[in-house]
Amino acid sequence: MKFCPKCGSIMLPNKKKGVFICRKCGYEEPLDPETAERYKIKQNIKHEREDIPVIEQDVATLPKAKVTCPKCGNNEAYWWELQTRAGDEPSTIFYRCTKCGYTWRSYE
Repeated sequence: MKFCPKCGSIMLPNKKKGVFICRKCGYEEPLDPETAERYKIKQNIKHEREDIPVIEQDVATLPKAKVTCPKCGNNEAYWWELQTRAGDEPSTIFYRCTKCGYTWRSYE
């Protein structure tokens, strides 16, 4: 884990650019290509229901929202949006708790 020398936040690897980037202040630092694979961010999530779509994406790239988890009460969750119904109907927003990994949906 690498921390930003300016603000102290966790720095995330960006392999495409070959740098570590601080998401808070934007500070960048070179990433050694030989050790880049060590810094892969992953999260294993077990779904309780099979009808919830699984996203194949590193969780570090998903945006976060201030929303309360119905399972553990945590106030932050990753979110993504999918068109699950007809094209003329609003899309569905999915949330995944950053603490317990519980996934739920919100119909807008």
